[in-house]
Amino acid sequence: MEKKTILSGIQATGNLTLGNYLGALNNWIEMQDKYDCYYMIADLHTLTIRKDPEELRKNTLSLIALYIAAGLDPDKNTIFIQSHIPAHSCLSWVLNCYTYMGELNRMTQFKDKAAKHADNINSGLFTYPVLMAADILAYNADLVPVGDDQKQHLEITRDIAERFNSIYGETFKMPEAYIGKVGARIMGLQDPTAKMSKSSPNELDKILLTDTPEDIRKKFKKAVTDSENVVRYDRETKPGVSNLMAIYGIIKNKTMEEVEKEFEGAGYGNFKSAVAEAVVQRLEPLQKRYYELLENPEKLKAIYEKGDKKASEKANKMLKEVYTKIGLVVD
Repeated sequence: MEKKTILSGIQATGNLTLGNYLGALNNWIEMQDKYDCYYMIADLHTLTIRKDPEELRKNTLSLIALYIAAGLDPDKNTIFIQSHIPAHSCLSWVLNCYTYMGELNRMTQFKDKAAKHADNINSGLFTYPVLMAADILAYNADLVPVGDDQKQHLEITRDIAERFNSIYGETFKMPEAYIGKVGARIMGLQDPTAKMSKSSPNELDKILLTDTPEDIRKKFKKAVTDSENVVRYDRETKPGVSNLMAIYGIIKNKTMEEVEKEFEGAGYGNFKSAVAEAVVQRLEPLQKRYYELLENPEKLKAIYEKGDKKASEKANKMLKEVYTKIGLVVD
């Protein structure tokens, strides 16, 4: 039986957080034996915000190393760099011509980013969802791992695919959302009502995968909780404590009921220390592998070149089919 195809990626905008790891990478690792997985470094998507060129190059290689250190096997997954596959950009232009301004105007992420970057509201930011649609449709992806903030992008991808198919006949698969476990909702340590983000200006709000054990312990010690001093799961009234419980539960593979029972009467000080130690122990082998990989850039290059080749073959095949159907001359 042919495996279903999964496509996902993370922007090369800096270090990954514990939320990225537990919410995305953790789920990706579980998929690698069941699906034909394509995982990209979404470097083209980062260009909507001005980046230092050297920093972008460094972040791209760093992200590949983190993918592998986290547990993605390059022999089981296709790990590639988005900008190395020109078919993404070519298909994106074609799909732009089948996407309506009104659809893009309704995208909430454009409105949010435009508000944050009022001095740089560029057309790339506006058409970002079309490039994302091209990323997905170029590989005929069956499933796309998405969090709540990405569901709208998958919806517009399906709308574009359906519109193209209705004009030219069956071409694109209709991708479905792959919803991960509770890890997709890892929130900030200082603002537990917002998703943990690597772009947060508050360093205490996020755990980076390369944070030292001392920094991790300090950040958890200062994590926002409440005055009740009771470890109980309730996202509405106890968002801070519930977030820490979710982190601990995922790492220790425990239900929220089991976590509550373990820390009954323990108080927040002991609870925070336990969460911090669980995270430190989980990240220790990841960090060791990560730094080993960074010291071997030729190995990283071999990995992404292998992934680029496979990704390019698949994406080019789809692009050629699209070009043929819309009337472009192809060899």
